[in-house]
Amino acid sequence: RYMKTVLVVDDSTAQREMIKELLLASGMTVNVAMDGEQAVAVALEIIPDIVVLDVVMPKMNGYEVCRTLKSNPKTQNVPVILCSSKSEDFDKHWGMRQGADAYVCKPFEPVELLSTIKQLLRN
Repeated sequence: RYMKTVLVVDDSTAQREMIKELLLASGMTVNVAMDGEQAVAVALEIIPDIVVLDVVMPKMNGYEVCRTLKSNPKTQNVPVILCSSKSEDFDKHWGMRQGADAYVCKPFEPVELLSTIKQLLRN
């Protein structure tokens, strides 16, 4: 069966690696980006099946990346999961208003992120 491609975007190397290992172990293909600008470039190049996106990043934050991807016909249907240490309801609400499909608060349980990804890939 076809392997799902996930774009993991986080400016923290440790966080990026942790998510990458988790997804690779689940049989997914993983691409990574270190900031928002790189995220948009990679996403438009590979058109991933899903994007796991950190909110607080240099150059372009996760909200901006999400808006950019959702406003581009090539990537508008790619599900986006925002990951943030901001766990207030306002932040979640704002993330969803930017077009995010899910919002996961850091620190998250790997199994929680994985089930969110699988759920969105099934939809």
